[in-house]
Amino acid sequence: MARHVVKLAVIAALVATAAVQPAAAAHGKPWVAGWAASPVVGSEIPWSDCPAGKGLQDQTVRNVVFLSAGGGSVRVRLTNAFGTTPLQVGRASVAVQASGDAAVPGTLRTLTFKGRRGVSVPAGQEIFSDPVALDVKALSTLLVSAYVPHATGPLTNHPFTAQGNYLAPGDRTGVLSGGFQGTPCWMVVNGVDVKPAKRVAGTVVAFGDSITDTANTTGNANRRWPDFLARRLNAVPGRTLSVVNAGLGGNRLIADREGEPYYGVAGVTRVQRDVLSQTGVKAMILLEAVNDIGYSASAADLIAGHREVIAQARAKGVKVYGGTVLPFKGSFIWTEEREATWRTLNDWIRTSGEFDGVVDFAAATAVPGDPATLDPAYDSGDRLHPNDAGTEAMANAVDLAMLLRS
Repeated sequence: MARHVVKLAVIAALVATAAVQPAAAAHGKPWVAGWAASPVVGSEIPWSDCPAGKGLQDQTVRNVVFLSAGGGSVRVRLTNAFGTTPLQVGRASVAVQASGDAAVPGTLRTLTFKGRRGVSVPAGQEIFSDPVALDVKALSTLLVSAYVPHATGPLTNHPFTAQGNYLAPGDRTGVLSGGFQGTPCWMVVNGVDVKPAKRVAGTVVAFGDSITDTANTTGNANRRWPDFLARRLNAVPGRTLSVVNAGLGGNRLIADREGEPYYGVAGVTRVQRDVLSQTGVKAMILLEAVNDIGYSASAADLIAGHREVIAQARAKGVKVYGGTVLPFKGSFIWTEEREATWRTLNDWIRTSGEFDGVVDFAAATAVPGDPATLDPAYDSGDRLHPNDAGTEAMANAVDLAMLLRS
């Protein structure tokens, strides 16, 4: 893809995302994003039983979400970012998870939207609930439930979660537990903001593909690399940041994946919504290009794509830390030509000086003495995606002092 093509995509994105920016985000200085998920258009996924392609009707989805920051109040963001008609939500609730679909007694709160229990989310938009008092701890898990009374048609969702979620017939938003069956995707909800302690000064967003989204980590265990980063930041005494995961499995930086809408729109397009519209965003860590390399994109085009993301972030006063792309020699996408592209791109990320700082994920996860190969200790088995130990090594590669200067 030539650089001017990337720029045209960004211009289109700026126009398209103007209608979907959460109105409360720009004015929520006391708040930070405690959890978020990057949305995609509802579609059938051949190997998944996520019902978002067909949509829901007279059903309650109970999303299980891991908070990076705690506080005394929360608000929930509903999404209809890719809907073509208004999304009717009859009722919604939030609670602290006890286990599975069960809420801790005494923590379940009904959500309102400008004082009303039901809300219509316009096509292409996202809406925050009113704040609700709820004491939540950093690194705790919430259950966020939404009831949709009418047929939604294809439903905006996040398809790959490494987290079991729940679905039930009828309105189950007000029950502590029971009546739910498992579902693999997050639907209707794509963000939770927290009003945190003063020491939480803002949000850092991890932006990437499957290696950020879930990698091949243990399910229901919160072992993605942004989760490990959240644990490190929470342990810091004094000023710190919340963490949002804006990874999206299968996503490309500079192009959509035609015919596969569940991988989302290109990174240069979605960065406005998925990163720069997050509440309290101070910085982003950019780790995206391996899928483009797998499609034989050139190093020049990938560098141009990185520069476009940097430009969009700088325009909003957001710092950008460049993450080197993990090694993948021996994986199904590897060729000598693609390895050469990878080397050129990573050399540029390390040495160009165009980022506010660098996180050398590649060096942290490579075989010692063989920088092109993922260390077997960190390999989930496909020589591409890290395991739990690999994602922890990635998080440990982040210089917290650098990040906390954001």
